[in-house]
Amino acid sequence: MKICLFGGTFDPPHIGHLLIAQTVCEAENFDKVIFIPANKSPNKEVFTPQKNRVEMLQLAVEGNPNFEISDLEISRGGISYTVDTINKFEKEMKNSYSELFYLIGSDSLIDFKNWKHPRKILKKCQVLVAIRPGFRPSDIPAWLLHKIQFANIPRFEISSSNIRKRWVENKTIRYMVTLPVWEYIEKHDLYD
Repeated sequence: MKICLFGGTFDPPHIGHLLIAQTVCEAENFDKVIFIPANKSPNKEVFTPQKNRVEMLQLAVEGNPNFEISDLEISRGGISYTVDTINKFEKEMKNSYSELFYLIGSDSLIDFKNWKHPRKILKKCQVLVAIRPGFRPSDIPAWLLHKIQFANIPRFEISSSNIRKRWVENKTIRYMVTLPVWEYIEKHDLYD
């Protein structure tokens, strides 16, 4: 089985996350894309409780047989470091996959060299990078560029932080999130 892990805060999960995951799934012939919501991000502020982020993610991926959600980082607690997640995933899913990939955005790639044990991550899985607007490969050290794979997918300019900002400013987020996620945000007053 060919698996791609997709970590993030997903606060909220949006159409860009889903489009990237679906496009990568098809382009790379993944059997599964596993969304892993962070418990506590080491470099991003998380605004919404884990329970709400997981429930929104469940609504967002519902009905897609190639998408799964893992609460691995939330159940582990503490700060969510990718290397720890990959190690835990390897132990729990031993022998159930042939290839392991880890999907990140190019915005995360810029700081990847500062992540906890970046070289170990690169040894354990193939890092797949979705390019975001404004990305310049010249910002990435050569040792890292030679070990990653860029995803051949279209670029989407949607971000969770922009969605939260638009919500606070009483601007529409229609077509940025799925309707069930929009209704969930409204019902739970998440970003007011």
